[in-house]
Amino acid sequence: MFITIAVVIGFIADRIFGDPVYSFHPARIMGGFISRGEKILRRGGRRKAGAFLSGMLLTLLLTALSFGLPFLLLSFLYSVHFAAGLTIEMILCYQLFAARALRDESMKVYYSLHSKDTSGARMYLSYIVGRDTQVLNDEEISKAAVETVAENLSDGVIAPMLFMLVGGAPLGMACKAVNTLDSMIGYKDERYEYFGKFAARLDDLINLVPSRISALLSIIASILCRMDTKKAIKVFFRDRYKHKSPNSAQTESVFAGALGIRLSGGSSYGGKPVSKPFIGDAVRDVSVEDIKTANKLMYTTSWLGLIVGVGIRVLLFLNCST
Repeated sequence: MFITIAVVIGFIADRIFGDPVYSFHPARIMGGFISRGEKILRRGGRRKAGAFLSGMLLTLLLTALSFGLPFLLLSFLYSVHFAAGLTIEMILCYQLFAARALRDESMKVYYSLHSKDTSGARMYLSYIVGRDTQVLNDEEISKAAVETVAENLSDGVIAPMLFMLVGGAPLGMACKAVNTLDSMIGYKDERYEYFGKFAARLDDLINLVPSRISALLSIIASILCRMDTKKAIKVFFRDRYKHKSPNSAQTESVFAGALGIRLSGGSSYGGKPVSKPFIGDAVRDVSVEDIKTANKLMYTTSWLGLIVGVGIRVLLFLNCST
């Protein structure tokens, strides 16, 4: 039951304190490893096959280290005393959740728009999205913020939660490593098309199940939040594959239907326009209040996921104990 306790305490700590900012945060260590690893591995040239193999080596190495080092550390600490192992596992689990950070960063956009500070809203939005934000109007800013909350519900909350409930902090760290790799090198541009391809495909693979569980939980959460559940189900089945990623539109479609808005569509990345299919129906215009509502749905889904996940682990524990 130590894993279950660590995950619950980690989630609650994230809800209360938010993501800690310090030099030894796992995400910062992973990011530094990726940056240095890319510089070393890219020295061999830029051929397609070489770039792909180099990127695959970097991905496998970081993922293995992210799992192996915490596993060895926790195994040693638990052998010394369960309290030592549990304490460190709780701290590691706490740092793997991003629900509070997702809410706080998106709400900075919300408060800026409420204060009629469009420039500030664009600036805060640029911290959490990859698209160009300089020319977005208030509705487009609100839509981008809602999309970010919906998409990152799976990557930043439910996926690490599920991996931790299955394999503790070590498996959660491996999940975080793949997600960080995808966010840094998993792009289809000239620089990363081949170097980051393996990381992007691995991220798609490990999030296939969590993204769909996230969507299902979001549909149930929409009932608890008294949103349009029928519309959420309709849009989910119709639009859940309207994205280049097999996972991103799973939760976006539920949020679009539940809120009664239309998400995605065209945007600009690095000055280049990118056309995307719309997700949802334009029942009404997207408003700044939708950011707040999206966060409510995100947190309700997160709590629901924790309750269901912990409940399943407890039942399995009790069954194994009898």
